Amino acid sequence: MKIIAVNGSPRKNGNTAEILKCVLEGAAAKGAETELIQLAELDFSGCKSCFGCKLKNGRSYGKCALSDGLTPVLEKVAAADGVVMGSPIYFSAETGLYRNFLERLFFPFLKYSDPPSSVAPKRLQTAFVYTMNVRENDPAFEGYKAYLEKTHFFPKLIFSSTFVEALYVHDTFQFSDYSLYESEMFDAAAKAEVRKNRFPQDCRRAFELGGRLAESC
Repeated sequence: MKIIAVNGSPRKNGNTAEILKCVLEGAAAKGAETELIQLAELDFSGCKSCFGCKLKNGRSYGKCALSDGLTPVLEKVAAADGVVMGSPIYFSAETGLYRNFLERLFFPFLKYSDPPSSVAPKRLQTAFVYTMNVRENDPAFEGYKAYLEKTHFFPKLIFSSTFVEALYVHDTFQFSDYSLYESEMFDAAAKAEVRKNRFPQDCRRAFELGGRLAESC
């Protein structure tokens, strides 16, 4: 059983990466082989809308026609049993890095049949991780969640996922020293308190999510 985590944050050791590592630890505790992929280390682009993946009898039918740093990652994920994808939330949405990956993972397998179907080679169980500055009781979060959940439909359609779960981590600690940055809108002491007391709970929730993901594979 292989479970892959994909970090869509430009920070390779930030909040999102820490949470993803905890997910993988939980999966490993259930016997899974795990791997963490850092998108920030790769040289790749988003979908070019070339439709090579849809060309009948084409050499790239059912797979992304582009060849770059993301190509082997897409192959790894498609062959895995489970994947957990993570992104921080910037300007109310995932990072561009993450969206570029998501488009190239999902779109080649989407079949333009009526109704839409998939040419994915196997089932892939799926989890999502999002880290964000807003608090859980912030009205903005409901808008974020409604937007993000639209994406959660696609693993069910494309990868026949029977396990699709999301973990939301709130009020994240952005700087090691808030005094060094223009950040007057934040209460640095309160942020530090959340980091000390609640972030470990988030890590535990991530570990448990990893266990459930592995058990579903």
